[in-house]
Amino acid sequence: MHSPALQPMTGAAPAPMSVFERYLTVWVFGCIVLGTLLGHGLPEVFQAVGRMEVARVNLPVGALIWVMVIPMLAKVDFGSLGQVRRHARGIGVTLFINWLVKPFSMAFLGWVFIRHVFAPHLPADQLDSYIAGLILLAAAPCTAMVFVWSRLTHGDPNFTLSQVALNDGIMVVAFAPLVAFLLGVSAISVPWDTLIASVLLYIVVPLGIAQLWRRALLARGRAALDAAMARSGPWSIGALLLTLVLLFAFQGEQIVRQPLVIAMLAVPILIQVLFNAALAYGLNRVLGESHQVACPSALIGASNFFELAVAAAIALFGFESGAALATVVGVLIEVPVMLGVVRVVNASKGWYERGAACARVT
Repeated sequence: MHSPALQPMTGAAPAPMSVFERYLTVWVFGCIVLGTLLGHGLPEVFQAVGRMEVARVNLPVGALIWVMVIPMLAKVDFGSLGQVRRHARGIGVTLFINWLVKPFSMAFLGWVFIRHVFAPHLPADQLDSYIAGLILLAAAPCTAMVFVWSRLTHGDPNFTLSQVALNDGIMVVAFAPLVAFLLGVSAISVPWDTLIASVLLYIVVPLGIAQLWRRALLARGRAALDAAMARSGPWSIGALLLTLVLLFAFQGEQIVRQPLVIAMLAVPILIQVLFNAALAYGLNRVLGESHQVACPSALIGASNFFELAVAAAIALFGFESGAALATVVGVLIEVPVMLGVVRVVNASKGWYERGAACARVT
């Protein structure tokens, strides 16, 4: 993924998405097919990979996830937190959606669709695990792809950076308690030791490494940071795709037996994405925020840090769990759905600005 240019975007065409970004859904679907075929053809190999773990942390997957998340976290500029006061209303909407609406709405949608609507068509022993995966997905606000979405909507780059930095800071301390609370409310056993270990392993340590790397690159100039982020983007996505191949190699039997599982898991995710995007966009309009702020605010509220969700699901429940599968479905539908949201907010700019102007007058 390419690092966003930290320059005003008004009046400039947004930089195009890379091939990896534009066709991420295609790559993910390919991983589903490849992983399923490999799992059927070489079951002993993938069972051996699954046994390579220490303290419930799978070593190959742990390494892949660090390759995934460290370049993304290196893009976060915590110095941009000084910009928060300039966009207090937009930041307020972002925090409200990400921490008070999105996780709880997903838990509710999981209860409705997984425990009730689709329950007769899903494996009974995986219902709790599916809901847990959905909760993990919703409890992790987007870190990297929001830069892409913001760029495509001419979003305010300073606001985008400040909201990502603030959400990442909150995630360090709030992710584990929030996930534990929602799992408890959903009557799902909470493995606290593994949950805290996941936060340390997949948030705190990579964030520290990423920020040290960022500081070292910036010491050589902004161009050095941008070049490193551009080079690391394909590696990051490649690590994600390889992780998905491993996941589907273990999930293959279940998918072959029940191919509609993925479609059923996609329903609550799709509803939640569209609901949160619309709510954030509408609240910013009511509060009179600019369109440049409303777009990234809505988009971060709709998208997820799916790399962290996948990692936490594997650590907490294992490769073969419904939780891991549910988080992967989030990856599968993220790009096409978010591109749709981008088109809607771009097309509705005139409508938005008329309402925001009225709100500022009153």
